[in-house]
Amino acid sequence: MKKLTFKELAKRILEEEKRPLAVKEIWEIAVKKGYDKLCDTQGKTPWRAIGAQLHIDVKDNPNSPFVKIYSNPRKFFLKNLVSQEELRKIEEREMGKIEMPRRVRYSERELHPFLTYFAYTYMGIYTKTIYHEKSNKRRYTQWLHPDMVGVYFPIEEWRSEVTDFAKEIGHPSIKLYSFEIKRELGFHNLREAFFQAVSNSSWANEGYLVAANIDESDELLSELKRLSTSFGIGIIRIDVKDPDSSEIVFPAKQKELDWDTINKLAYENPDFRDFLKRVKIDLSSKEIRKEKYDKVLDVNDLVRMIKE
Repeated sequence: MKKLTFKELAKRILEEEKRPLAVKEIWEIAVKKGYDKLCDTQGKTPWRAIGAQLHIDVKDNPNSPFVKIYSNPRKFFLKNLVSQEELRKIEEREMGKIEMPRRVRYSERELHPFLTYFAYTYMGIYTKTIYHEKSNKRRYTQWLHPDMVGVYFPIEEWRSEVTDFAKEIGHPSIKLYSFEIKRELGFHNLREAFFQAVSNSSWANEGYLVAANIDESDELLSELKRLSTSFGIGIIRIDVKDPDSSEIVFPAKQKELDWDTINKLAYENPDFRDFLKRVKIDLSSKEIRKEKYDKVLDVNDLVRMIKE
């Protein structure tokens, strides 16, 4: 039989079920119906890939057959199965014409769970918060330590033989990430925030500047794109109202690990040392202890944190 892409699979399930579904529900129904065997995937969390592809399709493809339904968790449906009135309301909300509850006062630390959710769900990354106050030298730590670090393991995607082979030939079988988090990003703090991210991420394979409120003027986005292209720092926008709509605005460029800086960070901060130890243990055992990293909260819990 013809192989299905994840988008084709989602479309088939939604057509047959005729009701909005979360991405995990789509996959669970696909497994029950045996459609999962028509998809070319060996990953253990294929619903992540489904969710990422559907979000991108809705956002970037004006002819997308899918539409997002604003519920918790976020669900998808087909445009041709939604009434014109319902579709109008959805499109108005998507364009920001309908005001949604919003809390404007939150700390950078309150954004950590949102980044953890996005990084795990859509990037396959396990994150760990780095507490600057634990460092040996507390002066200028904001230019040395990232707010959060992350690791991508191939364990869930690669066969064990491939993982072992990569280890034997010295191929990097993990990717390390650095995240600098800001509540907002505009011209008033762009330079300081961006070059703080550059400084804090020099050691990692990929570094990101993360913000909840990003000035969406053409001038600022153009400058962000220029800086991102020049220095390789990615930009992530966190949506506290709808965590599933968080997105990578500009991707990071991958680079080699800087072992001297990694050593310096490990010397300065116990959280970073513990992170490195945990990664080594999980990689050696080929079993990821999810509870040893930052907790991945449910979308309902994330939204409730902001509303309370």
